[in-house]
Amino acid sequence: MTYVTRFAPSPTGPLHLGHAYSAILAHDMAVQHGGRFLLRIEDIDRERSKPEWEAQIYDDLAWLGLSWETPVLRQSDRLETYGQALTTLWDRGLLYPCTCTRRDILDSASAPQEGVPHFGPDGIVYPGTCRAEVSGPLPSEVTLRLDVGKALDLIKEPLTFTEEGRGPDGETGAIIAQDLLSTVGDIVLSRKTFLGSYHLSVVLDDAAQGVTHVVRGQDLFEATKIHVLLQSLMDLPTPTYHHHALIRDENGKRLAKRDDAKAIAKFRAEGATPEDIRRLVGLA
Repeated sequence: MTYVTRFAPSPTGPLHLGHAYSAILAHDMAVQHGGRFLLRIEDIDRERSKPEWEAQIYDDLAWLGLSWETPVLRQSDRLETYGQALTTLWDRGLLYPCTCTRRDILDSASAPQEGVPHFGPDGIVYPGTCRAEVSGPLPSEVTLRLDVGKALDLIKEPLTFTEEGRGPDGETGAIIAQDLLSTVGDIVLSRKTFLGSYHLSVVLDDAAQGVTHVVRGQDLFEATKIHVLLQSLMDLPTPTYHHHALIRDENGKRLAKRDDAKAIAKFRAEGATPEDIRRLVGLA
């Protein structure tokens, strides 16, 4: 089997040193194994995605010395695929509409009888306020949640994934992910403002591109349990995962796109070389 990695940024701001680390690592791992390195543009959120940021992604990665296969897969070209997957899950009775706002969820989870709110990879674990049996055709322009309890009832084998990197708490090896109901809750698989979600699109796209090794930051480690569940439900292969440490600022805070001071473009403008960037992120 060909070794395939990918780098999948969202064109919603400038790439920073953390992105450089992840992209270079995935690229170098593919080269080391005689495999393929893919670039994917995760532009499903059309309100925040901008053409100029997408162009900057290509420019920065090429400047770093990375090369990738073309054409580049763009999520905005795959909305029909995401819609078909949602329809299938809806027809199986695994989705339901949700009208809760963030404030509704916080208030419900904070109610005295609920105790202290629990947090998962998507924030507060959803308390199931809108969970209900539904019928009829898949509704449009509504938020859709996965009924995780129902989904787990359909899974006969333990949900596992192989971790070749390291989770945030030092996790390695084969990880079992059967505690989703209490640690994650009913996740959003499509939003009112745009079709699909990160969780849905990433598993469909990885399968479509034949990705065998997912290289990404430790901040997404807990989300992997969601992805393995969706892969099982939709009969998709589960890649091997390699979660890596995050590049942080001088205060120990992980970098975000708003941290323009760490943007690759800023280092370039100040005369840095690709080798300088490799040294800065510890990959020289």
